[in-house]
Amino acid sequence: MTRSFGSGPGLLVVERIPMWSCPACGESYFTARTLHELERIKALRKSVAKARSVAVAQYEAAIA
Repeated sequence: MTRSFGSGPGLLVVERIPMWSCPACGESYFTARTLHELERIKALRKSVAKARSVAVAQYEAAIA
């Protein structure tokens, strides 16, 4: 899974995050270990993230 945190110049996109799904109800969730790692990545973003260009689109609702 891919998630984004922040916006504008502070935007951080984290790819390949493992997510678990309950086989009984289909609910998806992150483990505590994954959540801790996401916090570590956010805290160390300048040293662990690689700058890349990304296309950004804004949703504009059509008026009927």
